[in-house]
Amino acid sequence: MMNQSILITTSNALEGYKVTKQLGLIRGITVRSRSLVGNIAGGFMTLFGGRSVIYTELCEKAREEALQLMIRHGKETGCNAIINMRYDANEVMNGLTEVLAYGTAVVVEPIN
Repeated sequence: MMNQSILITTSNALEGYKVTKQLGLIRGITVRSRSLVGNIAGGFMTLFGGRSVIYTELCEKAREEALQLMIRHGKETGCNAIINMRYDANEVMNGLTEVLAYGTAVVVEPIN
């Protein structure tokens, strides 16, 4: 495992770095469900319209968890950067959502 932080970008390249090795696809996946209390509170919020703080927080936590799992997978491959990073989400069943973070694990070096 590497101790340094990993650079992450949604683009195909990192400005100021060159890719010296491509390690392949990495991903982090989590599946989250809404609690009964969350559904009730979220339901009340939808009656009045506007931003749903409860569902926003649930989505943000799921994305962060998927991102951290992807980073861990990247570190296991030996990368120091992840390029072309993306999120995807799908409803597995009513109230159960899958969130996927994925990208390409690479080794990069600074361009002098």
